[in-house]
Amino acid sequence: MSIEQTSPNPGASGAAKPRVAIVFGGRSSEHGVSVSTAASVLAAIDRTKYEVLPIGITHEGRWALVQEPGRISLSDGSVPDVAQIAESTEGQVALPGYPATREVVWTEPGATPKALGEVDVVLPLLHGPWGEDGTLQGLLELSGVPYVGSGVLASAVGMDKEYTKRLLESNGLYVGEYTVLRPRDWETEAGRAAARERIAALGLPVFVKPCRAGSSIGITKVKDLADLDFAIEEARRHDPKVIVERGVAGREIECGVLDTPEGPKASLPAEVLVGGGYEFYDFEAKYVDSSDVQIPAQLTEAETAEIRRLALHAFEALSCEGLARVDFFLLPDGRWMVNEINTMPGFTPISAYPKMWEATGLPYADLIDRLLTAALSRSTGLR
Repeated sequence: MSIEQTSPNPGASGAAKPRVAIVFGGRSSEHGVSVSTAASVLAAIDRTKYEVLPIGITHEGRWALVQEPGRISLSDGSVPDVAQIAESTEGQVALPGYPATREVVWTEPGATPKALGEVDVVLPLLHGPWGEDGTLQGLLELSGVPYVGSGVLASAVGMDKEYTKRLLESNGLYVGEYTVLRPRDWETEAGRAAARERIAALGLPVFVKPCRAGSSIGITKVKDLADLDFAIEEARRHDPKVIVERGVAGREIECGVLDTPEGPKASLPAEVLVGGGYEFYDFEAKYVDSSDVQIPAQLTEAETAEIRRLALHAFEALSCEGLARVDFFLLPDGRWMVNEINTMPGFTPISAYPKMWEATGLPYADLIDRLLTAALSRSTGLR
């Protein structure tokens, strides 16, 4: 089969600018957040230093060449979608299936495939399953293409709240009380009854969550057991595996971690201040009404030092690479409880991760440069 050459690869061919494939969108319920993240990154990336190839993944999983998202965001009254900016309704992008080449190919029905040139590094700005959970990372490992962020194992564990908690707990970090409902637990009345008993034993309130999702999508705070079944079904719309966590009273504090040549570093922390009548930091509070995030969080020096230490501990416990955001609760008794780890935090204009690093002295564009530089210098394959 012949392939038409359409563009050279500046980075791989020896020119000054590495070529970055920015991949976003995806099949998860966080598709719109990912598009908004990509729009922010594409606006900030240094075009004098990097050549950019934006690739959007549709809800159905088609890899599309796209126009750059520009000012599309979650704040314009609608959720952005790759389909809005795709250059074709049928054509698709394919990465190489083996590491001998980094050639990206564009195919359309009835047309000769077109070579789009090689890419030097991938910036995978996907959130949730089928992107942030190790699946895309596995594809990139097979292709031999360097990429930003954690590898297959850390990405998969970080996506699954149950196994995040298991691994963190085994490393001495406090994660709170919880129970997990697997699909088979909800398939029979006996299984449902047993699950309800386990949840009731946690005490109220509880938070019912999809086990493998983010952006606070599908989460319900349950204060009455009469509302439990509805909350579980809502979570199961996003993931057949559900995690139920005992509610805690505490301050919600986040901390960013960034890999550097000297090892991982922790940012100044941020505190989530939920307002507007919201009971917790759900999707609406986070992306629509934009609850306040106070940076730096108003903590004592000792508390700030401790959360930064614990964030690094969690990062290392999961074998994370590149970046992560670690979310905590500071409990009234002074203990820190890890809520979750996000191995590909949002980079939207309101996202806490880049804001925390900016407050720590690393501006947004420089943060992106650091991530790409680190990925380009990292070996592929087993590390």
